[in-house]
Amino acid sequence: METARKLAAADYVPPPVLPGDVMERIGYEEHSRIRYKSDKALFLNGPGAYPITFFHVGHFFRVPVRMFVAQGGQAREIVFDRANFDMRADSPAHELPADVGFAGFHVQASRLAGKGKLNWRDEDWAAFLGASYFRAMSGELSQYGTSARGVAVNTAVTGRSEEFPVFTRFYFEVPARDDDELTICALLEGPSIAGAYRFRLRRERAVHMEVEAALFLRKDVERLGLAPLTSMYWYSETIKSTAVDWRPEVHDSDGLSMWNGRGERIWRPLINPPHTTASAFLDKNPKGYGLLQRDRNFDHYLDGVFYERRPSVWVEPIGSWGPGAVQLIELPTDVESNDNIVAMWVPQEPARAGASYRLHYRLLWTSEEPAPMLAPCVSTRLGRGGKFGQEDSTRVVVEFLGGPLASLSQKSPPLEDSIWISRGQISYHEVEAVPDGAPGHWRIYFDIVAGPGAPIDMRVCLRSGEKQLTETWLYTLNL
Repeated sequence: METARKLAAADYVPPPVLPGDVMERIGYEEHSRIRYKSDKALFLNGPGAYPITFFHVGHFFRVPVRMFVAQGGQAREIVFDRANFDMRADSPAHELPADVGFAGFHVQASRLAGKGKLNWRDEDWAAFLGASYFRAMSGELSQYGTSARGVAVNTAVTGRSEEFPVFTRFYFEVPARDDDELTICALLEGPSIAGAYRFRLRRERAVHMEVEAALFLRKDVERLGLAPLTSMYWYSETIKSTAVDWRPEVHDSDGLSMWNGRGERIWRPLINPPHTTASAFLDKNPKGYGLLQRDRNFDHYLDGVFYERRPSVWVEPIGSWGPGAVQLIELPTDVESNDNIVAMWVPQEPARAGASYRLHYRLLWTSEEPAPMLAPCVSTRLGRGGKFGQEDSTRVVVEFLGGPLASLSQKSPPLEDSIWISRGQISYHEVEAVPDGAPGHWRIYFDIVAGPGAPIDMRVCLRSGEKQLTETWLYTLNL
């Protein structure tokens, strides 16, 4: 932490520049061919359960990162050696300096796994690679998807370029013998910020990460995003342009889930907007938020990359975070290769030079949502409104499933709807059981009449008297 504090008090020193022409030739395909030799893994024979292998630098990962083993208050640097990588004889990587350095690392599966399990050499479950990005896969899904970041600086700020601070050093603490937890420390550096991180990683059915961070600003930051998550949303059943792609849906996450400090559970389906949008959900001491993949049906994607298996990622604050907002940034995209979604916590107080932040939270990488739920939203659909499809109205259909709804009679349910829209009029609405025979599957649909103009914000939930039965559904409709 003191190292980060001293760095923030001094002028920023950019990382070394590697030969650009060579780096250009180590593109995605070439980089994927360069593999660290598993018999050179850190902690190959222990202690601890998880060997560590390393990434080579490349076109998309140009900043060399130093790696250390830490024990007893001492740190020993892991020396880069090109001979520890398998690569083609004519790979451009041979033209780089012999001490070029690593780009990041994998955490491999447990070397202590029993018979019938995948060999740890063939499976990893966490990776830190590029700027301050890192990600994990949930144990039961075995797929990467959404990423986390150490920090987000000036994301989607008009007139300013986003800054991407970099983890420049990692310290791997020597585990206790056969320990199933891995502790990694990291140093973060950027033009406006420096920071120190401690990650405690544990793999069960889900992947658990406990994160502690100390951040120090050397410059003012207009939008400082703490505990940020990054994902991809192109389109879903909600809205899809005609013939945009043969697959029914393409996304790593389909919504932002929030559990605010007042105890309200909120679901905001993601959108692919016509232009960059920023939504702020004001809160104080949030209980949690996350980018989730709720739709787990292969038939809704039909893709061999298995979007239905992408992990949901949940942020759980430890301690009081004070006032601020969960902010959701959505950027337009017409391809699936762009991560166009960011969710993060932005403190209320302006982020000024000299300010410091201490942050403590958990990250859960899972297939299911981690906290008790009311009936969750399982589908959002849009279409033309009116009985025969009036062109001057938009029909919104929101489906909820399970939770307290499962015990309701479908014949005479004590259900009431609550609808709010920011502009326009509601010309018609109705609540009904979805005719699929599934207990607790209900939907509300309503028509909005509104002309072109500002986006329409909406809020919907189902109640029984004073008792709310569903989470609160929020949406932004662009006409």
